[in-house]
Amino acid sequence: MACANFSFTFLVLCSCFATSFIACHGFPVHHNNTFHHRHHPRFASHNYRDALTKSILFFEGQRSGKLPSSQRMTWRRDSGLTDGSTVHVDLVGGYYDAGDNVKFGFPMAFTTTMLSWSVLEFGGLMKGELQNAREAIRWATDYLLKATAHPDTIYVQVGDAIKDHACWERPEDMDTPRSVFKVDKNSPGFDVAAETAAALAAASLVFRRCDPTYAKLLVRRAIRVFQFADKYRGAYSNGLKRFVRPFYCSYSGYEVKLVPLSPALQVLIFFKELMSCCGVLLGCIRRPRTQLISITFKFNGQTLGAAQFDNTFGWDNKHVGARILLSKAFLVQKLQSLHDYKGHADNFICSLIPGPPFSSAQYTPGGLLFKMSDSNMQYVTSTSFLLLTYAKYLTSARTVVNCGGTVVTPKRLRTIAKKQVDYLLGDNPLKMSYMVGYGPRYPQRIHHRGSSLPSIAAHPRKIQCTSGFSVMNSQSPNPNVLVGAMVGGPDEHDRFPDERSDYEQSEPATYINAPLVGALAYLAHSSGQLEVLAASPIY
Repeated sequence: MACANFSFTFLVLCSCFATSFIACHGFPVHHNNTFHHRHHPRFASHNYRDALTKSILFFEGQRSGKLPSSQRMTWRRDSGLTDGSTVHVDLVGGYYDAGDNVKFGFPMAFTTTMLSWSVLEFGGLMKGELQNAREAIRWATDYLLKATAHPDTIYVQVGDAIKDHACWERPEDMDTPRSVFKVDKNSPGFDVAAETAAALAAASLVFRRCDPTYAKLLVRRAIRVFQFADKYRGAYSNGLKRFVRPFYCSYSGYEVKLVPLSPALQVLIFFKELMSCCGVLLGCIRRPRTQLISITFKFNGQTLGAAQFDNTFGWDNKHVGARILLSKAFLVQKLQSLHDYKGHADNFICSLIPGPPFSSAQYTPGGLLFKMSDSNMQYVTSTSFLLLTYAKYLTSARTVVNCGGTVVTPKRLRTIAKKQVDYLLGDNPLKMSYMVGYGPRYPQRIHHRGSSLPSIAAHPRKIQCTSGFSVMNSQSPNPNVLVGAMVGGPDEHDRFPDERSDYEQSEPATYINAPLVGALAYLAHSSGQLEVLAASPIY
């Protein structure tokens, strides 16, 4: 697990997703949209539709709380039913982020944001999986609403991570302290608060058409949470250092100092303009498109996205996603004031093009993008999503990327993204799928407590805290298949030991899967495995 920085996500999502607000519908309504021409069935090296189904199913295996009758990952049972009771708050529900039994608010919020972005960009291509994707999002937002129920307070973690990691037990059995940690005006957390607001805001768009009452609740809470974030500055890992480090903290850099005109204030004004335009959310009268406020977010005196060397996108660092989103406003909405962000986004793209003289990215001999040894696959899935999303924006604008005189087309971006996804599905030197349950060969000993220990059905008696370590250190395959789980992946030499104790390579995480959902939806459709939904709004 890495550590996180000041989040620009909510600032930028409000501007980017404005395109959906302003149009008051999703892209399936635009019959001239690039994705609406009918694809003829063609040969595909992978069953992307099956992978899409499994990538969403994975989230059911990470659920905490009272499981519904529709639960498909049936080896799981109810867990964490008293979460929050020590502080007299209902914090039942949400997701365990990875292979342990702690609920971390920071990665859960980013997961929710990326699931929502996947649906907003590619939901019209998901066909029957769209409802499952919405349910995965709602499982998270229901919890985030609970975690933000009290004004100027956000409950950001349930469970003592150090004590939890001293045990290897099923979530259904866990008896480690379910300690609750929060940020408030006395111990602020701008970063986690802004990320939480981003998740709520993005999800509100997903539900705007299918459940407008719920969407209204989400957007109102998003505004309140971001107002709290803007008012009380400081990284949450400073006040909660002892509990969140070295798991999810602000190593990537957070600074409280911002330019005099608060970006948060700009966004809130902007947000009000959007809501007056699309009155569905708050019941106001719809009127013609209002003039967008020019957005020039600054951080330490530099325009957001100006750090051209920064080409990493994940829960720990949102800068690249911010550039892509702001460039959409220029490319699709024709906002000339945001022209520079297209250049920033292009620099990111050029850094990924394999081979000199452009690439600053590292690839394994087998062709996998490699950022770091710890959970590298999260950067593969997030980058693949951004490539496909930016290709969509470029296609809409009928333009390309210029890398030092070399033209890079949207088709090239899709080819690069497809190669990365194909690698993780089995086109690699080991011929191994890194998605559990997909293909003939996949990881058997993932670093995941619930998957590695006998299920409640198979072993009803409690498994004590340390008793499970005999299983954790064994070579026996996991008895419960966590279908759809994406593990950390191979090392820089394409090697993968498939050892349960190797959390860097063998642990799954929600934020690895979330951006993959959108990428797989596009690839399944483009290969003729999915038909586009009828021309109607998806949110």
